Amino acid sequence: MRGQEQQLRTGLAQLSLVLTDQQIELLLEYLNLLLKWNRAYNLTAIRDPQEMLGLHLLDSLSIASFVQGERIIDVGTGPGLPGIPLAICFPERSVTLLDSNGKKTRFLFHVKTSLGLDNVREVQSRVEAYQPQQPFDVVTSRAFSSLLDMVDKCSHLLAPKGRFYAMKGQYPEQELSDLPKHYNVVASHQLKVPGVEGQRHLVEIAPA
Repeated sequence: MRGQEQQLRTGLAQLSLVLTDQQIELLLEYLNLLLKWNRAYNLTAIRDPQEMLGLHLLDSLSIASFVQGERIIDVGTGPGLPGIPLAICFPERSVTLLDSNGKKTRFLFHVKTSLGLDNVREVQSRVEAYQPQQPFDVVTSRAFSSLLDMVDKCSHLLAPKGRFYAMKGQYPEQELSDLPKHYNVVASHQLKVPGVEGQRHLVEIAPA
């Protein structure tokens, strides 16, 4: 655990994120729960704790400084990525975690109650079927195969002045050109995830 804590603290410093000791402890507890449940429920293909810390925790937190908005929904969140790390990072913001897989939403409920994350709500539903009472300022996801797929399936979730924050690997040039004309690409950020090789990008999209 000591080595993981050091790796996390070093990574946070590289991302210029300042978190409290309690927030760091919650992130490590979340990682521990993910490791435990993963043995039985196969929540993620990554099994090495060190790899998980980089590819899951730090990858999720690499977008934290760009995400603006009080109400966040993470679509196709799986075991809570990037939603849970963002919820720990921003306890004052509301984070909804949406996934159609019951095994994964049961894990999310366990995480929420075990870590006392009052700002988190988990929902088991397909994205097309989910009708929120109030739209979201932020729709984020690591799960969609294309940007077109994301804006198409999630448009009903977004507030009029909200933004999509799509996490991608390589810069998605072709996907950007496939976007409908009524969406604008507000920004694209090249992400440097500490300890993780390969390209990572965050694309911000808003309704025109």
